[in-house]
Amino acid sequence: MQKIAFIFGTRPEAIKCAPVINAMKEDPRFEPIVIATGQHREMLDVALEEFNIIPDLDLHVMMPGQTLSQVTHRIMEALSRPLSELDIDAVIVHGDTASTLAGALAAFQHRICLVHLEAGLRSGNIASPFPEEANRRLVAQISDLHLAPTSGSAANLIREGAPKDRVKVTGNTVVDALRWAAANAPAFRDGPLADLEQDERRIIVASAHRRESWGEPMKEIAAALSEIANQDDVRLIVPLHKNQLVRDIMIPALSHRANIDLIEPLPYRCFCRLMQRADIIISDSSGAEEEGPSLGKPTLVLREITERPEAIEAGTARLVGRCASRIVQEVRALLRDEELYRRMARPVDAYGDGCATMRVLDAIAEFLQYPRACDLRVA
Repeated sequence: MQKIAFIFGTRPEAIKCAPVINAMKEDPRFEPIVIATGQHREMLDVALEEFNIIPDLDLHVMMPGQTLSQVTHRIMEALSRPLSELDIDAVIVHGDTASTLAGALAAFQHRICLVHLEAGLRSGNIASPFPEEANRRLVAQISDLHLAPTSGSAANLIREGAPKDRVKVTGNTVVDALRWAAANAPAFRDGPLADLEQDERRIIVASAHRRESWGEPMKEIAAALSEIANQDDVRLIVPLHKNQLVRDIMIPALSHRANIDLIEPLPYRCFCRLMQRADIIISDSSGAEEEGPSLGKPTLVLREITERPEAIEAGTARLVGRCASRIVQEVRALLRDEELYRRMARPVDAYGDGCATMRVLDAIAEFLQYPRACDLRVA
């Protein structure tokens, strides 16, 4: 039985790792060990609870006002002892966060095989998204096994020099998580969304939180949402990110608008229920870029470039940037042009078919048949 440590700290990482962790619990080939850094404290805990996952170790690294350098350092320092003592066969990190980078570096320095889940995404711009694009490129340099969600991601890795036999296309585990959550999503019975199913207005779900959206771009996004809400036949639902820089702009601009509900972040299953009910999704979230098209929801991406081009190419998502006039224009086009809406409102398997988890497990099991691959590293 191979002992596999998962190192992550954010809500999206937890959601995308959860199907793999729970499948490993039932697989005699593996013993999963969950190490939570606590990078997104409250939102992480809620996500793990939904998937019935209790961390084996919680690093509790977050402190108010700390920098990216500080959180990265604290994670690496906190990982030193468990990675030295737990006799781990491989470490899995996901994506591109500070927890990803720190976990990968710690595994490398302890000479433990490193598996990168959701590997190979590239925007082509080292500064956007920041710091995620740099994080995932750095992790790719020291990973032993690259689990790419799409053939395009795999091609990126091979073009950069990753050995072909160390790159496996699995699909994205977010689709596995999404399908489970959507099938098990509770109805809204109270609170601001209790009347959602009976509301005959067009429902638009909107969110923004990325670092490159802070400041003036966030003001543009808020102005666009405010303008869209002037239509009587639409209802905007805006889950507010916990980051105060987001709230300080969104709340003054959008509160007290009759057609806008500002709500706290929803548990994942409830959020999936909300997306299922939505007519349009507007977001700068990487999860929304994948989930919206998978559910057949026209998705307007509040970014200039993306590392997830597959849904754009399929025609079910659009890059609209963060200019208020452009956002309003794109939303109104979807609301008024039935043919355009129909073309975008179709489910696509751009990011996976819901079977990524089993491919991930099989790829890891096959790779770990050759444990001496880790011993080839130069100290």
